[in-house]
Amino acid sequence: MESKKVSVIGLGYIGLPTAALFASRKIRVVGVDINMEVVDTINRGEIHIVEPDLDMLVNAAVVGGYLRATTSPEASDAFIIAVPTPFRDGKKPDLSYVETATRMIADVLKKGDLVILESTSPVGTTEQVAEWLAAARQDLTFPHQVGESSDIRLAHCPERVLPGQILRELVQNDRVIGGITQKCSAEAVKLYKAVVNGECIVSDARTAEMCKLTENSYRDVNIAFANELSLICDQLGINVWELIRLANRHPRVDILQPGPGVGGHCIAVDPWFIVSKTPDKARLIRMAREVNDDKPYWVVEKIKTKATRFKHPVIGCLGITFKANIDDLRESPALEIVRDLMASDVGHILVCDPHCTNMELEFPIVELNEVVVSADILVVLVDHQEFKNIRPDTLKEKIIIDTRGIWS
Repeated sequence: MESKKVSVIGLGYIGLPTAALFASRKIRVVGVDINMEVVDTINRGEIHIVEPDLDMLVNAAVVGGYLRATTSPEASDAFIIAVPTPFRDGKKPDLSYVETATRMIADVLKKGDLVILESTSPVGTTEQVAEWLAAARQDLTFPHQVGESSDIRLAHCPERVLPGQILRELVQNDRVIGGITQKCSAEAVKLYKAVVNGECIVSDARTAEMCKLTENSYRDVNIAFANELSLICDQLGINVWELIRLANRHPRVDILQPGPGVGGHCIAVDPWFIVSKTPDKARLIRMAREVNDDKPYWVVEKIKTKATRFKHPVIGCLGITFKANIDDLRESPALEIVRDLMASDVGHILVCDPHCTNMELEFPIVELNEVVVSADILVVLVDHQEFKNIRPDTLKEKIIIDTRGIWS
């Protein structure tokens, strides 16, 4: 790979760590992003997202001359598309970012190039990328047209990493690589072997796309079971945390922990991609999504009920990120709950999240001690370590709504 040049399109939570990792192997990397502020930040050797050790890796890559950022694609040997794939109204996938990225690189493609779609996508998206490229570059051949003899190789390789551990997991985790043809897969494996210590497992593009959706849908269904249990137990006066602890002593039972909903860029989104393709078949997957999507509203109603005990209630909300000990707000049910409470004028809302103190939000982030002292009702929405360290004796006079079970 020493003589190769790699372009990474999209410099967000996945694209920037991926670009930095390739650059750390002394491969020339060009990062492409439409946000000029992001580009300038990276070219100064700095980062715009929070991820352990990423700042050092980016700085070393930029200083060493192996990584630079730009707003326009340029000729390379491999292109990795790592842009968002959200959904529109009606839970339909929005592929506009993927299409824009595809059309951006079309003009600079040359014979022998490799294009990899890393963005989590509905089944068939890699083939759609091939069609977009073919329409833009009729002077080149693509694998969906002529098979193994095509000028351009295309493959799908979904990321499967955990925020807070991205750099380690990009290296250590196995990767599923699905080319449109076998030669496409083989070329993609060569690229990833430069940075991946885990196994590169070859499949076809559609199976690779479905694999990532399946992984996250499996987790979503299991979380929905735990969340539904929490609703049932609340109505029946049963401690759901004790129930799950006892049930999990069965050798073949492993129930997950309930929460205020499901967030993040994967689990809260990806199941809808399966539903959108097979709406008549994906009944369980759809229902799990609906259970998890409804949980934040149940939490809000529970808080409102408790607030009626006070004339002027002060409600302390602990956490707004989608999971513990990170600063990621994407699809966060905790943030949704806070915003709903503020819109409903149920009382004075105090919000604490030690991982979001430097963010621009529509409400202030308050110190933890102030929230604990001032609140009549304390609502645990995220199980940050800082909240687990609160002394129990400071909570005796409070109404506690613990959606994460840290004090239960």
